[in-house]
Amino acid sequence: MAYRSLASYTFATIGEEGQIYFGGTTPPHYHNDPEKTKSAVHPRHPDWSSLGDVGKVDEDGFLYLTDRKAFMIISGGVNIYPQEAENILITHPAVADVAVIGVPNEEFGEEVKAVVQPMDGIKGTPELADELLAHCRAQLAKIKCPKTVDFDPALPRHPTGKLYKRLLRDRYWGNKDSRIV
Repeated sequence: MAYRSLASYTFATIGEEGQIYFGGTTPPHYHNDPEKTKSAVHPRHPDWSSLGDVGKVDEDGFLYLTDRKAFMIISGGVNIYPQEAENILITHPAVADVAVIGVPNEEFGEEVKAVVQPMDGIKGTPELADELLAHCRAQLAKIKCPKTVDFDPALPRHPTGKLYKRLLRDRYWGNKDSRIV
């Protein structure tokens, strides 16, 4: 979704993704979480704050929301925003719903995994997983694509449609620490 930017984006590089900060409002305050409250304020501009959205500005000054910072996957020091892979995988005719998350990886910290809800009547098979991975790699850099695909009959969503990614991540992280907030 694109929005015409009314705020200053002096520090933004055209076309480059980054955290979105805004001014003119009261910064958020997170109950019993001073670190999260502090991280919501720009380090050099205390009157700018963020709700964790990530986006980019085009040449015409339009702001495109692309993901949430909390969903970012860090694999081998590379920041990966899962929305890119989700946007590609959802276009496959066998996919009804998809979530891309970071899961533990001993060598890289996290790796990219897709959790796919197949269309009614379609079985989640190893062959379908391979097909989905190839579909993603044909359109996106390999490092941004899932390494594996798991199938789920229904992804956890609130009645309003909000996907509960935390519930999916918890399945894979268990008691392990995560850099994901």
